[in-house]
Amino acid sequence: MSFGTPQQLSLSVNLSDDATFENFYAAPGSRNAEVLAALRHQVEQPDHSVIYIWGAQGVGLSHLLQAGCHYAQSRGLAIQYLPLTELSAAGPDDVFSDLETLDYVALDDVDAIVGKSDWEFGLFKLYNHLRDHNKRLVMAARKNVHELPLKLEDLRSRLHWGLIYQVESLTDEDKCCALQARARARGLDLGEEVAHYLIQRLPRHTHDLFRQLHQLDCASLAEQRKLTIPFVKKTLDL
Repeated sequence: MSFGTPQQLSLSVNLSDDATFENFYAAPGSRNAEVLAALRHQVEQPDHSVIYIWGAQGVGLSHLLQAGCHYAQSRGLAIQYLPLTELSAAGPDDVFSDLETLDYVALDDVDAIVGKSDWEFGLFKLYNHLRDHNKRLVMAARKNVHELPLKLEDLRSRLHWGLIYQVESLTDEDKCCALQARARARGLDLGEEVAHYLIQRLPRHTHDLFRQLHQLDCASLAEQRKLTIPFVKKTLDL
């Protein structure tokens, strides 16, 4: 989804409606709670106009970037979310064209362009322009900045100028709490026993867990059934 992007950049990139700061679970006082606070503050008061977040697959990096876009959009900012893994075939001149006109740019999967000189130089120029004009830039990757095999050392230096946060994996207990919180947002009653059952028998990535919760929500609504362990086993074929 884009606002204010050029006509030639019709990239068919959509934001997930479920990606909000409110439904990203972060235990009070945790590192992830600090990340959430920083991303909110960046939209409201860009004291630090550039933020780089990193973490393992499944920790919610894409969710956070899209949530930032939703939040920025709600405050009247022109935004663009770009998943670079999907767009790298287009080339940096096409993808980065006119992004400097926007207020908030979110670049996902920065790893996908690392080691490609033209892409690194394009990101270097974009970074400088957005930062110099106090626009917001948030980036996400699987590795910390110092671990990225960048060719352009000036880009590595720039990436170190901004705030850098690791998004940490949730513990199983945190995942249960996250599932229950997401269920409540859907109007579902997910008991602790059922939540633990799901954690133990489903893939541990929160994306997969939430996808299965959506399936349970649809089945529960269709059959007018509560979320019990027998119902979960039958619906998900566990």
